[in-house]
Formats: sequence, structure tokens, C-alpha cells
Amino acid sequence: MEDDTHERRDVPVTEQTSLRPATSEEIEETLSFALRFKGRKRADVAGPMVAQIAAEHLRVCLETSGFVVMKRPTSPAPSTTRHHRRPEDET
Repeated sequence: MEDDTHERRDVPVTEQTSLRPATSEEIEETLSFALRFKGRKRADVAGPMVAQIAAEHLRVCLETSGFVVMKRPTSPAPSTTRHHRRPEDET
């Protein structure tokens, strides 16, 4: 299974029709995660409570400044096709 995340990021935003505004919760969650982790490793930038407070403050500042954060849809779960099934499962 190939990850098409890199391919989707190469397409200009203006050509992506399936973007939607991110919810306040999604923005705060993402900002909070970014303050606590660097990639998948924990960063010593902020603790969970400080990160959450900072994320909420940043979200409010973005909203009051007129910014709209757009989000790509999540990738659909891979489907199980016939060629992935074992022969004994088809009886």
C-alpha cells in the first residue's frame, strides 16, 4: 500500500476541491501536538497543559485575525479486494 500524502501535498491548494475548514478542536489539537512533539518524538518545548493553553490562544488569535485553516480529507481506509483474500476464505 502506497502513501499518497506526499503526492497530495505537491498539488496546489487551488486545485484541491475537497478541502474543508478545520474545526476549532482540530486546530487546537494539531497546534498542541506540534508544541509537544517533534515528529513522533516528544519535544521538551511545552508540557501538555501549557501546550493546550498555547494552542487555544493561537487558535483564537488566528480566528480573530480572519484566518481560515483548511484541512484535507483523511485518506479512505484501504479496501480488501479479492486478490488479498486467501483461497480457503472463499468457500
